[in-house]
Amino acid sequence: MLDVKCFPLGPLQTNCFLASKAKRALVVDPGGDPQAVLEHLRGQELQVDFILNTHFHFDHILGNKALQDATGAPILAGQEDDFLLQSEVGSGGGVFGFPKVEAFSYEAIGPGEGEFLGETCRILSTPGHTPGSLSFYFPESAMLFSGDVLFQGSIGRTDFPRGDTKTLLTAIQEKIFTLPPETRVFSGHGPETRVGDEKKSNPFFQEGFL
Repeated sequence: MLDVKCFPLGPLQTNCFLASKAKRALVVDPGGDPQAVLEHLRGQELQVDFILNTHFHFDHILGNKALQDATGAPILAGQEDDFLLQSEVGSGGGVFGFPKVEAFSYEAIGPGEGEFLGETCRILSTPGHTPGSLSFYFPESAMLFSGDVLFQGSIGRTDFPRGDTKTLLTAIQEKIFTLPPETRVFSGHGPETRVGDEKKSNPFFQEGFL
């Protein structure tokens, strides 16, 4: 089973997750200065294989360049979000007044099945918050990294460029709520939850809520 540590990073305290197994690690959404993550990696003598981005909003990628430079790990993300890197919501700065995202290189990935840390990973297309949003599901460890798609008792906002509420709700119902109910959900903000709990009580999926 994967060991998961959470590091709230950046101006919006975005959850950056470090998953590890047998001295190998991957990092999901480094949204700010990754110093705390790097210190943990050194202390535990962990080698980073990959940096995964669930989507390209600035608060999930602010630390990409610094972490990539420090570890040499490739960044993997959905290409359909590439347009966001040229927008303020993706690059930071501008009217938001947040730090500017340093340019980084990444390898485009799409939905399908891969292997990280010796475990199968199902890469799920979960658009709606952004068109290229990806969620990473590890069946063996019963874990899902959902980015800003699903939260404890809520869903991601859809008022940013090319967000769509109906698309998001459909993605959650078809891609996430079909996973085993005991699956732990590690969201981009707030506490972790479980698929079964959200399917049962998340208000956005209760009759008459919308």
